[in-house]
Amino acid sequence: MRGHVPSRTLAVLAAACAVSVIVVASAMPPDPAPSVPSAAAQARAAAIPFPAPIDPQRVQDQDAMTWADYRPLPGLDWADPALKPKRGFKLAVVGIDFPGQPFVASLPKGSDPFGNPQIDPVPREKVPQFYADFWMTPNATNHGRTINGYWMEQSRGRFGITEVAVFGPYRMPHPIWYYGLNEYGQEGSTPDGSKPEGRMERDCDALWTAAVGRDIRKDFDAVLRLYASYDETGVWQEFGEMKFASKDDIPPAWGNPDPAKPRWVPTRYVAWTSWLAGSQQWGLSSMRQGENSGTITHELGHFAFRLPDLNNNPYVTPYRRAAAGPWDMMDRGCFNGPGGPHRRWVVPPTDGAFMPAGLMVRNRLENGFIEPAELLTVGRAALAANGPAVAEVTARAVDPLPGTYAGLVVRFDGDKPGDLTPPDDPAANPLSPGTPNYAFYTLEVVQRLGYDSFTPDSGVLIAKNKDTLRGRNGGPNEFNSYIWVIDAHPEDIGVVDYVRPDGGKVMRTMADYRQLNDALFHAGTGSGSLCEWIDGPNRLHVYVVDVRTGADGVLVYKLAARSLDGAGPQA
Repeated sequence: MRGHVPSRTLAVLAAACAVSVIVVASAMPPDPAPSVPSAAAQARAAAIPFPAPIDPQRVQDQDAMTWADYRPLPGLDWADPALKPKRGFKLAVVGIDFPGQPFVASLPKGSDPFGNPQIDPVPREKVPQFYADFWMTPNATNHGRTINGYWMEQSRGRFGITEVAVFGPYRMPHPIWYYGLNEYGQEGSTPDGSKPEGRMERDCDALWTAAVGRDIRKDFDAVLRLYASYDETGVWQEFGEMKFASKDDIPPAWGNPDPAKPRWVPTRYVAWTSWLAGSQQWGLSSMRQGENSGTITHELGHFAFRLPDLNNNPYVTPYRRAAAGPWDMMDRGCFNGPGGPHRRWVVPPTDGAFMPAGLMVRNRLENGFIEPAELLTVGRAALAANGPAVAEVTARAVDPLPGTYAGLVVRFDGDKPGDLTPPDDPAANPLSPGTPNYAFYTLEVVQRLGYDSFTPDSGVLIAKNKDTLRGRNGGPNEFNSYIWVIDAHPEDIGVVDYVRPDGGKVMRTMADYRQLNDALFHAGTGSGSLCEWIDGPNRLHVYVVDVRTGADGVLVYKLAARSLDGAGPQA
């Protein structure tokens, strides 16, 4: 539904979710002192229970999630291979292993230093097909979830992986470390003193071309080079500072094969990790992925749609808050899945990063996954001239229910268009979004359904968005933040990240993306969250008015927006 409502009505709605009371002095004589209720009357009143919250916030941490938390979409499985997308995508999977490094999936269960694989061994010649099936075909190993299913769900059938061709396995000419030690200051850590100049894609493609007789890369929309061993992004911390008290405590089995050399190497975000973890290749959107990598869906976001990263660096000071955190796949919502980010070392990658978050309204618009008519779009000027706007919004995992929308958009137009937020110093304020150049708000509904099953809460997601996808946000440790989630709980979440080998607890920093686990807004009082957001500089006030459960248990929220500069003719 859509409509403008009198400002006095929204004032009542605001009062319903307010947590404070304003007392106004009066010049009128005071009323006579009220009579004191009898003890019996007070007892009867006390016996009347206060209504329970209509929309309590229930945050579940990623570490505690299991596959039991998955909830399928009602009545539709987008992973069904019988469903064909409007736009197909043809993918080549090329499997490669290395001298001294077989495919992890081919090893006896739990036998490698990282504790993998989690399955019985797959013969080497069948490994590339095994992973192609793991990513693309619903089966018991992948719990029926596939990369194709993700993109079909997000696009509502507009885009999917329609063809997968498998090649290999091929044996690379150099060890894995020849490719893995060529980044982040690791170049001096090779066992034999050689310079690690290898480019995995180049050598892989040369083997592939020689095997098939010609270069067929252009026959595919993308080539996924699946390499034996690990993507460093999923092991550097778990098998570095989380496993060893210091770089001097790393045992020989995890160190450089040359015992005269250090057992540690520098890595992307921190000063050290074990040599064995650091010698792995870091995955890239070019595309190359290790056997533990669940972020292939994220990389396809780069490759197929040119969506940029949203993620910050949570490990360096001064800390900068995450942009979208667990709520969008182009931020570290790509790490969502059972067990969360510290379970991304698992082979096959069925845990953290295997079930990425859905795409927020901004990215769905960019990809053409949502029609403008599915959104109620208003501007600051119209709100001031005509009064508040109200819309019912359906959970983003499904199509809008009849009479509802996929989101509410409020653009920063008017006599002074653009973001009017005064700049602040990100070096002093870790919660700063940086350069204030946002163009509109989006309000959408997240429900733990489908791929959103592994988001930490259900509720209303409010964000500021830019018209451009690129442009860093200024200040120290700047990063790209074309979406900026409004956090209903901006305070430190106060949760342990991990426990050191000596028992010391390491807390999540203010830059950890899981600080946004409790960001969603909720309806009513006593929810544990907020039900309104006031943006004074941009002269806007948005509300979570009500919540209901629609067909098949799908959440529908009533949302409202008003101007702080005018209430229209209905006031």
